[in-house]
Amino acid sequence: MSKISPKRRQFEIRKKRKRKQKIKKLREKYFKAKDEKERMKILEKMKKICPHLSEKELLGEKKGP
Repeated sequence: MSKISPKRRQFEIRKKRKRKQKIKKLREKYFKAKDEKERMKILEKMKKICPHLSEKELLGEKKGP
């Protein structure tokens, strides 16, 4: 495994923080949304940002027991 340069690592950390902020903001919008159409649109945006997460994880629900 090769070392990552400090500059690259900082870039990755910033990217991860920004992604978390976006997901948090979209999650708040999702719960404030009035109709189902608006919720689906927000959920699609969340999926684009974090495609590896399930709907439950995106909405802040826990994985298992």
